[in-house]
Amino acid sequence: MIGEPQYLLVIYRAEQEAEPPVSPGHIADALDRSPAAATEMLQRLESRGLVTYEPYQGATLTDEGRATAADLNDTYQILLRFFRDVLDLDDCETEARQLTGTVSPTVADRLASSLLDGPVTARENEPPSPSDDRQ
Repeated sequence: MIGEPQYLLVIYRAEQEAEPPVSPGHIADALDRSPAAATEMLQRLESRGLVTYEPYQGATLTDEGRATAADLNDTYQILLRFFRDVLDLDDCETEARQLTGTVSPTVADRLASSLLDGPVTARENEPPSPSDDRQ
């Protein structure tokens, strides 16, 4: 199920790659949702103080939203590595994104330390920035 954690994760990761705000269209595409559904969720996240949302411009994480999303991203990275390296799943990114927010940080940390030979940090597995491609 796609919910608030998945939206926060997509916004967080998009902000790591480009300057905010993140467009509703980008979010909708990343989560395979309609633009109207993305807009509705962005409005809900704004009402909870997790993003600032400007219609037709997009969303930017607030400090609280960024802290929440960073924790979600850490869990996502652990799940991604587990699904890719241990279970060898084809669509490991989608599987990890769907479970992010349902797996507690404690479970994710124990998964990392027992099955993945130690913690996985977001910085270690962040997608390369566009500037990293110019070598």
